[in-house]
Amino acid sequence: MGWARTRAVIQDVICPADDDVILGAIEHAAKTGIDCPFGWPDAFVEFVIAHRADHVAIPQDSRGDDWRRALTMRRTDVFVQNTLHAAPLSVSADKIAHVALRCAVLLARLDAAGRRVDRSGAGPVVEVYPAASLRSWGLYRPGYKDSDKREVLSCLTDDLLAAAPWLDCGPHEQTIRRSHDVFDAVIAALTARAAGQGLTFPPSGDAQVAAEAEGWIAVPNSPVGQLL
Repeated sequence: MGWARTRAVIQDVICPADDDVILGAIEHAAKTGIDCPFGWPDAFVEFVIAHRADHVAIPQDSRGDDWRRALTMRRTDVFVQNTLHAAPLSVSADKIAHVALRCAVLLARLDAAGRRVDRSGAGPVVEVYPAASLRSWGLYRPGYKDSDKREVLSCLTDDLLAAAPWLDCGPHEQTIRRSHDVFDAVIAALTARAAGQGLTFPPSGDAQVAAEAEGWIAVPNSPVGQLL
């Protein structure tokens, strides 16, 4: 996505994209939004290490959910849930963990190429969650990813273009209306712009330390219209 004084232009759409294509796009971008957890909950990592060494501490209430919740929710996941009433997929207890493994290698390759990754989002890449961005911008429509509700995605695209009339989709508009993956990529790019402009909620206090290890979801704190 290219940014000018009066408009933003979606320059290219590649779906699906392999790792080399993604890394090439990051190389030419000021900031890139990646819709994937950048890390695992610290408590989960410590639990797995303890389990490997046969040193797992037995919870006082091993039948309850609280101790497992601490292993499955990062600080940023809790923040998103409390702020927007949206529940990100758990990187330690859901299928998104497979995607996170791929992302971990991508981040390692960026580091190896001299693009220092900061999992809290201060570097060239930032973790995003399109559903959270849409909710924060007042644009979220349930069911937009359902294959039998294509009209919802098209209406959501209308909502986005009305809120950001400066967004030029060029020849890609119909692809955006048909593919929720491409639509989410557009939201990821807009969220990366928000993060680069300081228009997202930063981790505060001791959450900063956790964010540097676990990752931090960039949640916009201003209307999408302010991105230009």
